[in-house]
Amino acid sequence: MTIAPEQVDEWTVGTLDLDAYLGRIGQGPAKPSAAALRELAKAHVLAVPFENVDVVLGQHRGIALEDVIGKLVRRHRGGYCYEHGSLFAAAAERLGYPVRRLVARVQPQKNGPYTHMTLAIEADGVQHLVDVGFGAGMLVPMPLVDGAVVDQAGWPHRLVADGDWWRLQKLEGDDWTDLHAFTLTPMHRIDYEVYHHYTSTHPRSPFTGQLVIMRLEEGLSRKLIGDEFIVERPDGTKETTTIPPERLDATLREMDVVLTEEELAKLLKVYPG
Repeated sequence: MTIAPEQVDEWTVGTLDLDAYLGRIGQGPAKPSAAALRELAKAHVLAVPFENVDVVLGQHRGIALEDVIGKLVRRHRGGYCYEHGSLFAAAAERLGYPVRRLVARVQPQKNGPYTHMTLAIEADGVQHLVDVGFGAGMLVPMPLVDGAVVDQAGWPHRLVADGDWWRLQKLEGDDWTDLHAFTLTPMHRIDYEVYHHYTSTHPRSPFTGQLVIMRLEEGLSRKLIGDEFIVERPDGTKETTTIPPERLDATLREMDVVLTEEELAKLLKVYPG
């Protein structure tokens, strides 16, 4: 896939300080390859939290790349899919990968919203699904091959072609469950602005009324949903505890989300309990 100059300009990828981004995730520049893409995506997920604190506080500055860089790279904060996706796409393009920015319908079997940003990135002549902004979901890319199964931090995931659609599935027990569905139709920057507006402001959005913070690493998934802290492992074990207000700051820091005193004070005013 060839990227036209006007497409690159649309995403303002030249505003990215590539060295600063690579420093943020602990990586050095590498020649494009499937192996290098895997390491880049994994490093991103391990370093940059999935979190919606700014949405909950009503202070999200938007998803323009310069704002995303300021937050995720310079402030060492996290973000949600539009922030992760736009940052990683810009870095991948600067490193020489052809990138296609996509949108997915979350939980299609439940008529979930068509709002999730994901990416198709070419490496070694093969398109890969790269989903660094899907919370505690994918750790490494998956080749866009019908039936391809890839271990994601201990949890098997599968891609299934369904006409013009692709379905990302997760093995739960003996069954494959759809996580999201997407086509390879490229999106424009304005499309994500519309999706972000709904996701960050609508009262029925899963991100406006409660904290959603997720971290994924090998063999471990951690989530703070509202005031519930959920720890899951690939063997099926699951531990859920309630985090009281006095433990919120420490829990956030354990998940690499460090807030200013002002932000923490504002958050505690809307936090359960």
